[in-house]
Amino acid sequence: MSRVHDEQALGLAGLFQAAALVEQIATRGMVAQNSLETSVYSIMQMNPDSTEAIYGNPAELPYNLHLGLQNLKDLVDKPRAEHNKDVIRYALSMMHLERKLSSDPEMMQQLGQRLNQVSEQARYFSPDDPEAVNSPSTYCHPNVIANIASLYQDTISTFSFRIQVTGDPRHLQNSENAAKIRALLLAGIRSAMLWRQKGGKRWQLLFFKSRLRPSLKKIMG
Repeated sequence: MSRVHDEQALGLAGLFQAAALVEQIATRGMVAQNSLETSVYSIMQMNPDSTEAIYGNPAELPYNLHLGLQNLKDLVDKPRAEHNKDVIRYALSMMHLERKLSSDPEMMQQLGQRLNQVSEQARYFSPDDPEAVNSPSTYCHPNVIANIASLYQDTISTFSFRIQVTGDPRHLQNSENAAKIRALLLAGIRSAMLWRQKGGKRWQLLFFKSRLRPSLKKIMG
């Protein structure tokens, strides 16, 4: 299995992790903190040392991306009737939005500029430890999440196509949950962009899912 297939699998795992987290927040109001941190951290990795580094410490990929890897494995191995339809819908919708974003250079530039501002804001919340800005937990401060959510509203939300998130109104109407969902949608779009940059095509996901198995086995350990 080639290196590029492994990188495609990582991008898809990041995408499906974000989609699964959105579904969990919408229906349960809570998620595993490490999964949330990994997804939000990935948004900020604009010049990573490697594809693996987008999702934190490369040695911890099986842990950091566990939710996404498991959802991807289920997609490959389980019959369609057992798939979580909302997770798949969110993932495919984020792929669609990524294509629209990638064809809008002005919005891409705006995103880059605003993400640099978010990175500076994160430093403000860890002034005593300059290295903490490289930690996934730094970007999950509520104020940082709110800033990322605002960025999503100012950019991606202006497209005519919108992702309809369904779930328990009690959770969806909570402002912190709403901000996390928007941040995670941006994280999913970032992973969809990685997947496509590594040669991923939507028809491959639909018709050649079994090709993912070797990469998933390697990454999951």
